[in-house]
Amino acid sequence: MPGRRLKVVRTVIYSALAEESYLPVVAVQSIRRMRGGAQSQLMLGADKRLWVVKFQNNPQHLRVLANELIATRLAEAVGLTVPVTDIIEVSDWLIANTPGMVMELPHHRTELCRPGLQFGSAFIGGLMPGQVVDYLPEPQLEEVRNLREFAGMLALDKWTGNANGRQAVFDRTPRNPRYRATFIDQGFCFHAGDWTFSDSPLRGVYLRNAVYAGVTGWPSFEPWLTRIEEMKPNAIYRIAELVPPEWYEHNTPALEALMERLIARRSRIRELIAAFRDSNRNPFPQWNRTATIAVPQQFTATPKFVM
Repeated sequence: MPGRRLKVVRTVIYSALAEESYLPVVAVQSIRRMRGGAQSQLMLGADKRLWVVKFQNNPQHLRVLANELIATRLAEAVGLTVPVTDIIEVSDWLIANTPGMVMELPHHRTELCRPGLQFGSAFIGGLMPGQVVDYLPEPQLEEVRNLREFAGMLALDKWTGNANGRQAVFDRTPRNPRYRATFIDQGFCFHAGDWTFSDSPLRGVYLRNAVYAGVTGWPSFEPWLTRIEEMKPNAIYRIAELVPPEWYEHNTPALEALMERLIARRSRIRELIAAFRDSNRNPFPQWNRTATIAVPQQFTATPKFVM
C-alpha cells in the first residue's frame, strides 16, 4: 500500500528523535538578508550558532527546503564537505517585530516571511569567521585542500539532477592558510519544485574547469561514487523521512515517487558523468580513455517506498 513503508520508517525515526529529546533550533534574531534568489535570512539560533535560513514562502518554491535537506544530508552521508543542516523554527512574533523579514515578490509586492519550520544551514565561518569567499583566483583555487571533492560532488549533482550550477564557498582559518571548499545551495536538485530529472551534460557542474583538472578517470571519483552507488535504499528513505511534511504539502505519494526514481538512478551516474566528459566543454583533459572502467555492482530491486 502506498505510504506504508514511509509511515513505518517515520515512526521509527520520530521515536528515536523523541528519545534524544530532539527539537528544532529556535531562531532568536535576524541579522540580515543573504544574497540569492531564495532571499534567505542570516539568523542567530538559541543554540548560539548562525544559520542561513530559507523560508517556506521563498520566491523559488516551497519544495526547495525539502531538496536542501535531502541532498545535503545525502552529500554528508557519502563524506562530502557540506554545511551542517537543521530545521529552524521561526515565530510569528519574531517576524512581526523584525523589520526586513519580508519576501520581495514580482510587481513590487512584498509579504512577511512565513512563520513555522524552515530549512537552516550553518553559516560557514561561524560566529568568529576566518576568511570566507565565494571566488578564488586560479592559483589559489588549485591549492584548495579538498579540491578532489569537486569530482565527488559532480557525481552527487548528476545523481540528484541538480538543475543549477554547482555552488561552493571557500574558507580558511589563521591556523590553516589554505582554503577549504564547502558545497552549498542544493535547492535546485530534483529540478527545484518540479521534482523531475531533466538531465543535461552541463547542468549541476562548477563554472570553472580548473576544479576538474585532476580528474584522470573513474578512480578520481572515489570513494564518493561507489558510496552513492552502494547506498542502501533504507538509508535514503530515512533521510527523506526527516523532511517536515509541510515542506511538500503533505503529498507523501509525490515524495515516495521522487525517492523511488532517485534510488533507480544510482545505476546511471557514470553515464551522466560520461556525457559531461564528452561535452564540448572538455572538462577532463587528462582523462585516460584507455584505462579499465570499473563496472558498478548489480543493483538490487528497488522495494516499494512507503512512509
